[in-house]
Amino acid sequence: KLDRAALPAPDYGAGAGEFVAPRTAAEQVLAGIFADVLGVARVGVHDGFFDLGGDSIVSIQLVARGRRAGLVFTVRDVFERKTVAGLAVAARGAEAAAGAVEPEGGGIGRVPLTPVMRRVAEAGGLADEFSQSVLVQVPAGLEWGRLVAAVQVVLDRHDMLRAWLDRSGELRSWSLRVPPPGAVSAGGLCRRAEVPAGGLGEVLAREAAGALRRLDPAAGVMVQVVWLDAGGGEPGRLLIAAHHLVVDGVSWRILVPDLSAAYEAAGSGSGSGPGPARTSFRAWAIRQEQQAAGAAVLAELPFWEGVTAGPGLVLGDLRVVAGRDHSGTARSLTRVLGPGSTLPLLTTVPAVFRGGINDVLLAAVAAAVADWRGGDGRTGVLVDLEGHGRQEEQVFPGAELSSTVGWFTSIHPVRLDAGAFSAAEFYAGGAVTGAVVKRVKEQLRAVPGQGIGYGMLRYHNPGAAARLPAVTPPVLFNYLGRFAARPGTAWDTAPEPVPVSGTGPGVPASHAISVNAVTLDGAGGPRLHITWTWPDALFTGQDIAALADRWIRAVEAVISHAAQPGAGGLTPSDLPLLALTQDDIDQLE
Repeated sequence: KLDRAALPAPDYGAGAGEFVAPRTAAEQVLAGIFADVLGVARVGVHDGFFDLGGDSIVSIQLVARGRRAGLVFTVRDVFERKTVAGLAVAARGAEAAAGAVEPEGGGIGRVPLTPVMRRVAEAGGLADEFSQSVLVQVPAGLEWGRLVAAVQVVLDRHDMLRAWLDRSGELRSWSLRVPPPGAVSAGGLCRRAEVPAGGLGEVLAREAAGALRRLDPAAGVMVQVVWLDAGGGEPGRLLIAAHHLVVDGVSWRILVPDLSAAYEAAGSGSGSGPGPARTSFRAWAIRQEQQAAGAAVLAELPFWEGVTAGPGLVLGDLRVVAGRDHSGTARSLTRVLGPGSTLPLLTTVPAVFRGGINDVLLAAVAAAVADWRGGDGRTGVLVDLEGHGRQEEQVFPGAELSSTVGWFTSIHPVRLDAGAFSAAEFYAGGAVTGAVVKRVKEQLRAVPGQGIGYGMLRYHNPGAAARLPAVTPPVLFNYLGRFAARPGTAWDTAPEPVPVSGTGPGVPASHAISVNAVTLDGAGGPRLHITWTWPDALFTGQDIAALADRWIRAVEAVISHAAQPGAGGLTPSDLPLLALTQDDIDQLE
């Protein structure tokens, strides 16, 4: 049955691919936000968010930016409506959504450790220096008093930045405690360092190391802010370091804009800065703990028990060794794809396969690993897949986390099996290439609830945990999404890398190979950075270089395949109402 009144009016005048300019005030605002977060020149009302390079992480940023502009919609709306025109219809005014704000003070008090926190704590990884850092460009003439005032606003708005770690009792009883706004003074967390001409690298290295040493979660020192003052009216840099217990990759997309808005408000005297978070991290953490015993999450248990079943796995015998493999023995290798390859990966290639960039990147990982270390019939690899973890619909319907700062990350195992294939045919970009991508896409779609239930069962439900084997996959994969890195643009990511690891000395290695990917949108276009990290006792640099080179060849093969006529197509998860196999779909197509 169809509720025709709920459907937007069809626009028969818009031809496929034809640019249609915004027609209403809401469409103008949304088109501007689309263009800004995706780094494109212009956006028509019928252009798809994901076709333009959006992903699930950027969609959270889109929701937050829309809310600040007075247009309220959800991440689910972005996935269902996709276009400026669709979201303009779905969006509500800020007044209509006012009731969704959590009561004041809801984020204050005891916060149970979430599954990812428990996981890292049990592995001995919650060092004082376990952190994330960003370096942003700041405008010339930055005023110290305004900066400290802006940092205070951000501290008072985001509860988790004021938290302290309570290690009382056994590990299972550890928690975070959040005091009320005003309990933490920004003045004690901010520092100014002069940068002589040509001396940014040296000062940055010294100040970044010092910032991490000053972090002290047990004492509530979760944040450090260092202004690298270039003087002489020159734009400087702002280093922000935060303990990982209180931030994740998405949090920076909230914190930095909020800091910028608070700084501007402090200068204008308007007093209007970032608004309140809609759902607190504390409410989210409590709900996860409660839902771990719920029927919906328990129903996932057989799936997770079966993840490691099946034929032998590539790299299945690899194990990190406590005491031998740690942060001090870690080595890393970074490969960078230019705009010519990155732009299709963000836009046309996922669209061809009706998927996302993770489907493509992970298919390339599965194929590259199988080619690198496969054989004897082994074609599958067990991967720990790290995600942003902000799946409101699966855990907390009605929650709105686009403006909430905290460590929401979820990690779950997934078995990626490229199947038996000819490496030569795969790298040639033919039909075999498309078949591997479709196969991996379906394996990812089979994961219930995007994987968030695994951590809840493993770390919040003792009965379920006893049925889940303590297996650590050899590979960890994490795609952090897109970050703006436009030279000379205030409050954008600076081009200089932060020269600290953020793990702390002697922290045990979690995986044999960790793969971290991020897209940086620069003046010349987007570039995908892939960093491979491993303990030096397990592999040589030549070993990982051979794997990284195979991965690049695999990605290029998928890009080449996607450009061919007839590439891509449907997979069974695209047709949930029909009991069709991939062979059935291929024949019909």
